[in-house]
Amino acid sequence: MTRKLTLALALGALAFSPGAAMAWGGTAHEVIDRAALDAIPQDGPVFLKAYTDYIAASASLPDSWRGDSENFSKMEEDPNHGWFREQFRFVKPIPRSRYEFILALYKRYETIKDSDPATAARTNVRWTGTLPYAAVEAYDRLVVCMRHVRKAQAEGGDISVPAQHCAFQTIRLGHYVGDGAQPLHDSVNSDGWRGDNPRGYTRDRSIHGRFESQFVDGMKLTVADIAPRIGAPGHRDGDMFDAILAFLDQAGDRMEYVYQLEKRDGFADFADKDVRALVYERTAAGAAMLRDMLCRAWAESASPPVRVVPAPLDFSNPRFNPETGSAPD
Repeated sequence: MTRKLTLALALGALAFSPGAAMAWGGTAHEVIDRAALDAIPQDGPVFLKAYTDYIAASASLPDSWRGDSENFSKMEEDPNHGWFREQFRFVKPIPRSRYEFILALYKRYETIKDSDPATAARTNVRWTGTLPYAAVEAYDRLVVCMRHVRKAQAEGGDISVPAQHCAFQTIRLGHYVGDGAQPLHDSVNSDGWRGDNPRGYTRDRSIHGRFESQFVDGMKLTVADIAPRIGAPGHRDGDMFDAILAFLDQAGDRMEYVYQLEKRDGFADFADKDVRALVYERTAAGAAMLRDMLCRAWAESASPPVRVVPAPLDFSNPRFNPETGSAPD
């Protein structure tokens, strides 16, 4: 398949996507992906740069998996785009397993469903999100396919197939990281202020789109705007899941500021320096995190898989959880 045909297919798929307008809008997601790939250093997975157009054109693809008409896909994918931390403050620490997290929510639901049915109705995975799990799962898949790229390179073979696998996982990871950088994806106030509202913030659901799509398109965001703001590579060591959680917390801490800025003129002034600065800050943070995760996955792929003994599915593993049938990471 030629590069032009691949790009055309990706654009065509997004044109008919029912959810392509959600989640930073197409512009910011594309800019984040391009900036991240441009920022990969020479000791990183530079082979991905050849797939920049494909990755950027497909940056909003995961939103297309959230259509109401494909409900099995929607049920699985919808939670991957948010992390509404106000909804699960009772879960401490955050489980290192998607399924342990879901079970913790269900146990809470069972506890409060009679005493507080209104809260219970939103104590579920749809109203909490699973974004960090989606991100770290895509990261793990990248480590695996990058090992195959390294193997092909070492043998003097064709890397195109494993490289394409990595490009697809980069689309997924890039989308989740991009969403996580947007403060309204990290709060239950994602689409208008909920609950007590002493400061009179808007309850209009359109705030989400007006900020991440209308304003971003109106200000004409480009890669050149955020490239100088990305900084040097980081996250070269330390636990990646913990790093993702910290990244989401940093973005979530900016949520109320979005509402404060909206009170000025509803994001109608595309020249507003403060709103522009916030967009630059958050998209640059997303691009930096994506670059860092790609480079960290590449570095990790240089080592063979670690043999886990006892295996995660082995009942004798001391961390084995019979409720999920596996030991968490």
